[in-house]
Amino acid sequence: MTPTAIAETPRGPEIRAMVEARLQEARRAGGAPETERIKWRGQSANFEVVTMPVADLLYNPQTHRIRAQRAHDPLRDAELEKDPWSSESQAYLHTLLVSKPENPDAPDPDFEKLKDDLKKYGQRDAGIITPSGILVNGNTRRAALKELTSPNIRVAVLPADATWADIAEVELDLQLSKDRRRDYSYINRLIAVHEQFTNGRSVKEIVSDFRTTQKTIDRDLWVYHFITDAIERSRTGLADGSTASMRLMDFERHQESLAELYRVCQTVSQDEADVLKESRLLAILLDFAKTKIRSIKGNFHDAYLAPRLGEAFAAPEEPAEEGLGLPGFDAEPGLDLGGEDVQILRARAATDLVLAVKAKQAAAPRLSPAERTEVTDLFNEARSAMESGIGEAEADIRRAERKLAAAETLREATKLIRECTQQVAQARSHNLLEHRALDDSLEELGTALKQLSRHASRGVEQPGQGLAWLQEAVAEL
Repeated sequence: MTPTAIAETPRGPEIRAMVEARLQEARRAGGAPETERIKWRGQSANFEVVTMPVADLLYNPQTHRIRAQRAHDPLRDAELEKDPWSSESQAYLHTLLVSKPENPDAPDPDFEKLKDDLKKYGQRDAGIITPSGILVNGNTRRAALKELTSPNIRVAVLPADATWADIAEVELDLQLSKDRRRDYSYINRLIAVHEQFTNGRSVKEIVSDFRTTQKTIDRDLWVYHFITDAIERSRTGLADGSTASMRLMDFERHQESLAELYRVCQTVSQDEADVLKESRLLAILLDFAKTKIRSIKGNFHDAYLAPRLGEAFAAPEEPAEEGLGLPGFDAEPGLDLGGEDVQILRARAATDLVLAVKAKQAAAPRLSPAERTEVTDLFNEARSAMESGIGEAEADIRRAERKLAAAETLREATKLIRECTQQVAQARSHNLLEHRALDDSLEELGTALKQLSRHASRGVEQPGQGLAWLQEAVAEL
């Protein structure tokens, strides 16, 4: 199956004949035929709608609705890639369409809501098919109607020369333009954005297509590359000789943590961002909530995590270089010869090991008993170390906040006093100042300043300029 031409389906000629017959029948019926307005090759066009048997239509194997989820079962996905029209492949697509995007082994509550809506109100919007019966839009509705044992579905019919590129464009446009459809899952949206970019569309065009901002598209492309890099790093060999890796769908539940990581990385240096990405990715892999991940900053790995991890998570030691490889040049002590920061390498080593662990967890049926035990032990060790490290980091953050709390409050008080000064000046200029009320408030301020001076001076032998001023000021009160 090429990116453009649509291969013949098993019952293609039969379905095309049925579609054509029903189109002719609708035209002969008189009156205004039902049509669906669709953006087709850059322009809006009306396409005729017919009623087709639910059982005779085919799920679209290329739909973005479940693009990431196809990797859930590699064997069934391989069969789907080989023969997307077989009953086994179509059954796999049905399973994915009715399941949770983040966990295809569990039913999707949103799909159940769609079923209930169809059962109660019937089909509102027509789906879209190719003349050979491939669903361009309405895959999930067809799945719901099938489970409801509804015999028919209304569908608009595309022209006979429709290609896979046309199908992708129509599906994406409809997904982004109508409110009543189920949204793409987080990862499938990232895939759609990336595909548009790799197909040569400019960021400006993608922003327009997705009805969003350039900042959002920049973030989505950054996150997509961050995830795919992690997947590539996770690739690992198994005892049976095969390989395993993480899947895009494994990151489905971490949208907010990934978006927050992107935002933070835009505000720090490249080296700090590189270390931060490793430590926060590790926390994401270990399924920590975004509120916990926020406490991972700066030197988190070396300060809080590394001391709690075993040797298996340490970076391998590299032999020291004796020179630069040039006659007459020897490395001087402390000379920076380039390469990645040692802190980054240490953080990456721990993350790489957990990436491999997660890849093996995704391939659990292929693991040997010994591998299962090792994976469980390593994951639990990393999870325990991360939980303890985050706990200590949070405690340190709270202590730091308490240390600065008084200074921050005083800065706010200073702002209020400046505002008060302006208000006094304005009131005086209009002869509206209430002197008695102001005097009472100033006495309260003096009392508060005395108390502040007393507490701030305790244990301070050499006060700074600010405290010295305060001590002198309240001494006269």
